[in-house]
Amino acid sequence: MKIHRYIYSISYYLLIAFLITSCKHDKEHEYHTVTDKIEAKSKNYKGIKTSSDTYIDGMNLLEVTENEITFLIPNRKDEIKSFKCTECHTKPLAEMQSKDIKKAHWNIKLKHADVNTMNCVTCHNSNNMDNLKSITGHDIDFNKSYKLCSQCHQKQYKDWTGGAHGKKLESWAKPRASMTCVNCHNPHSPSFKTKWPARFNTQKVKERK
Repeated sequence: MKIHRYIYSISYYLLIAFLITSCKHDKEHEYHTVTDKIEAKSKNYKGIKTSSDTYIDGMNLLEVTENEITFLIPNRKDEIKSFKCTECHTKPLAEMQSKDIKKAHWNIKLKHADVNTMNCVTCHNSNNMDNLKSITGHDIDFNKSYKLCSQCHQKQYKDWTGGAHGKKLESWAKPRASMTCVNCHNPHSPSFKTKWPARFNTQKVKERK
């Protein structure tokens, strides 16, 4: 019984200490977390408003909410030269496949997964080419193609929604604007080729000698 009382007492005092330290007072302001304090202090830092509005003004961006985080992404459809796809795909893909019809997309080579795992219709909706398709057969808008990628790349998707993966547009300040998967990766061949750095470090070569 004494041991139980001792453990209970320690737990009680730890809880009290946590409650006291978790709510910091700074003059007339009260911050429940360090993040709250940073956000409050950065809204008007030394009289300068911190915002990305000036930098992203005029960009064709869409607002999305993923993992309860709201941010902006580029409008993908406007960047696709031959969209809408149904301007050419007037019939379902099965009906358009014929020796008499010239092969389209001849320049696209799928290097994403092996042929037993993936082909064109794994991601593209053969009945409505204006949409992508999830592995369960649901339509995915081209502007939200990251939802397709997240089916296999869940870790990268979570990091991306939090801002740790991928590139930002202009600034980290709110409103945050982030590139999507297809802004950096070719969806048909997503891996990056090995390349030399843009600048050769001559100083390191001298030091090694």
